[in-house]
Amino acid sequence: MTQSENPLWRWPALCEALNLPACPGPDIHQITIDSRHTDPGDLFIALSGDPGPRFHSSGSSGLDGHDFIAQAIQAGAAGVLLSRDMACDVPSLKVDDTLEGLWAIGATARHRMQGLVTGITGSSGKTTARQWLEQLLRMAGRTHASVGSFNNHWGVPLSLARMPEDSEFGVFEIGMNNPGEIAPLAELVNMDVAVVLNVLPAHLGRFEHIGQIREEKLSIARGLKPGGRLVLPQVLAASAPAGADIVTFGFEPDATVRGSAHYTAQGAEVSVQIAGQQLSYRLTTGGEHRVQTSLSCLAVIHALGLEAADFVGYMPDLTTPQGRGNRLQAGRHIIIDDSYNANPVSMRYALQELAVAGDDCRKIAVLGEMLELGDDGIQMHRDIAQHCRGIDGVITVGEGFRDAGFEEAPTSFLGHFASADDIPADWLDQQLGDKGVLLVKGSNRVFWTRNFVNRLVTALAENGQ
Repeated sequence: MTQSENPLWRWPALCEALNLPACPGPDIHQITIDSRHTDPGDLFIALSGDPGPRFHSSGSSGLDGHDFIAQAIQAGAAGVLLSRDMACDVPSLKVDDTLEGLWAIGATARHRMQGLVTGITGSSGKTTARQWLEQLLRMAGRTHASVGSFNNHWGVPLSLARMPEDSEFGVFEIGMNNPGEIAPLAELVNMDVAVVLNVLPAHLGRFEHIGQIREEKLSIARGLKPGGRLVLPQVLAASAPAGADIVTFGFEPDATVRGSAHYTAQGAEVSVQIAGQQLSYRLTTGGEHRVQTSLSCLAVIHALGLEAADFVGYMPDLTTPQGRGNRLQAGRHIIIDDSYNANPVSMRYALQELAVAGDDCRKIAVLGEMLELGDDGIQMHRDIAQHCRGIDGVITVGEGFRDAGFEEAPTSFLGHFASADDIPADWLDQQLGDKGVLLVKGSNRVFWTRNFVNRLVTALAENGQ
């Protein structure tokens, strides 16, 4: 974390945010909750790991930041926020609950920032949309955004707490695992524009039906400022809260931001109509889901009162977060790394993108099981088999796909593996032939947490030498 000339926080401002008596202390250049990622000038917040009653269902990390205060100070922390009486070698701020303290700092950061703020939720694509929108808005002014997947009970307030006061735009990702988690985060972000990207059967195992997921996603509107606008797909327009000022996007003729696309091996050529204006642009990543994400970004830009025509020229330069469909060179092959997560709809989109990846290569999908789908999970896994048209082969991984009927898929079924670690890289290289494109898509624990793609890239690169 790089220090700037102007500190992120003055110590007296932190005291005020925490409702503590004013006292002298150091300027703070960044906020951190991880002693391993603490730099000189940071404020280290010692979270207990227990999210408390509002987010109890999100679980506890089992760690207590108070146990890492010494390491944070050794790394250069200029101050500490804690909830225990502990001797520190740097100035400290003591509160009853450090998570509540982080929320208080986040709320103050939002209140003092006078720019325009957007919050994004959805079942899939949040991080890509957040990163794309951040890249576009940087062309218009100073933009602050959450990083990684900081979208939960600590990630959202931490992202707010890190927002410089002079930011002109803020972009925040808001996620959920269980009912009731989006609204309090949305109210904290206090948005000018709220975005629902989609409603898909992700985390369905924790809800009774998809209608409850839709209701949870739409609760982001509770965090809109007076006069704020709700951006959502045209197919969800009828579900918008009564009286909401909505901006819609999609391929439907009545969408506010209406798009159409032609898909190629190089990406997608997109035409879009916004408020009677016809625009066109190119995306270097293909697939209907990527086009929908780009339309959502333009809908936000329109909702913020900016001219979409000023931004479409930057679309070809947008970069996708790691594990969300990136194309990686691996020897003589290309890997489409979509390994960060999966649900039935995003998996179908990824297979569509693979199908148009080119005619001069062998196209193979390695599909990992999709978790948290509830009672319908078995059928959802079986349904994927019929979406494998246009590719040369499919490999399945994990219990969810064990008896999913891929022997009857409209492509060559190359085999099933209990774990990604069981797939031999040399065998995969042989299946891909002289030149191949390999899609890796599955729930987070199947590939991403095992570092499967990075290990495979190294192995295939060595084979290709």
